[in-house]
Amino acid sequence: MRPSSLFERLSRRQALAALTLACTGWLAQAAPASKPVTPAQGFAVIIGGALKADNEEIWSRMVALSGGKGSHWIVFATASESPDKTGRRLSELLERHGANADVLPVAPALKWVDLNRAVRDKALLDMVNNADGIFFSGGAQERIVDTFAPGGQSTPMLEAIWDVYRRGGVVAGTSAGAAIMSSVMFRDAPSVIGVMKGQLRDGKEVDRGLGFVGSNLFVDQHFLKRGRFGRMIPLMLAKGYKLGLGVDENSAAIVHGDDIEVIGAKGALLVDLNDVQTNDQIDALNVTGARLTYLDRGDSYNVGTRRITPSDWKQRGTLLDPHAKGYKPEYATPLYNTDMLGDTALVNAMGYLIDSSLQEVRGLTFDPLAPASDKRADLAFQFRLYKGPDTVGWYSDELGGDDYSVSNLYLDIIPVRMARPFTTPWAPH
Repeated sequence: MRPSSLFERLSRRQALAALTLACTGWLAQAAPASKPVTPAQGFAVIIGGALKADNEEIWSRMVALSGGKGSHWIVFATASESPDKTGRRLSELLERHGANADVLPVAPALKWVDLNRAVRDKALLDMVNNADGIFFSGGAQERIVDTFAPGGQSTPMLEAIWDVYRRGGVVAGTSAGAAIMSSVMFRDAPSVIGVMKGQLRDGKEVDRGLGFVGSNLFVDQHFLKRGRFGRMIPLMLAKGYKLGLGVDENSAAIVHGDDIEVIGAKGALLVDLNDVQTNDQIDALNVTGARLTYLDRGDSYNVGTRRITPSDWKQRGTLLDPHAKGYKPEYATPLYNTDMLGDTALVNAMGYLIDSSLQEVRGLTFDPLAPASDKRADLAFQFRLYKGPDTVGWYSDELGGDDYSVSNLYLDIIPVRMARPFTTPWAPH
């Protein structure tokens, strides 16, 4: 039978040590200062959230990267409101795919655990040190950061996780567990358009992440489903990031050195701000020339060369090069999307544009519920998505749908004013 308690998954010695740290006055040493991010040999598996139990590709690939059958995983349900239930489910899924998995009781929702002692307990640290893979659950990402790096100070538990990663192990996370992968993360930013309007405060909407993908790549999750490119770009501008990776739901991006591979049900968006321009005279978010690349499942990308390698099945499909002779696109009708932050709206527009005779498509976003007290209630944003000299794409229906990979489309974000109210009754003649 599957054990019902977190402690039942530990050995008797480990359980005794963990129980001791929870119930006694054991004194811990002060946490060491946070180490600078150094190049790692391991694999960061960034899962965009809503990972399904039947996503065989992601579950199997994680176990394979960690050494295959019999590899040892540690599950941290730290972010979860129900860590016992969440941790047990995740460990069962890893074990179903050939791994051995232990859930460690390191979570704020476990009120009987002293977290300050748990992240220093030798028995628990030994388990992490012997691991081949680490999995962070979804939930609230601030719980992960506040537990493993309170005040920005790395704990012994986080150092042990880093050691697993540096020696070639896997650090994986879904949803909240994905958000912590970059050096900066969104801590709590429920409103995308709120961020676009300037609500981007350190310690509130923004915080430190744990930095497994290094200091040059920003990561976000639930990305295309929730239109989060709208919040990624302002953060990247504010924090000096040139490259962002947004992973969609039930999908994963595997980051290993300069290489990014996308697997799972959907894809990921790369946002490149290396050549972007902004107008400082405009007191609202404005962007010219953000470079967008959509990596569909099976595609890969090299950060050093800035080149996409489409999946084998895309390469067997149709090359969509707007600058090539014989280019015969499917669409010609102009497109304007009145909710560009809507569910998959951006990637749908990218697929439409690359397979059309159009040079650009446009869209809009605004907050129809902005209160009258909001001094920027009438601030809205228009999006211009357009082709450039290096734009290219690939199309395939081999897997039963209209699937696109798109490299180097360009995006401008233009602040505009919406009428308030933005609708009025239709007057009779």
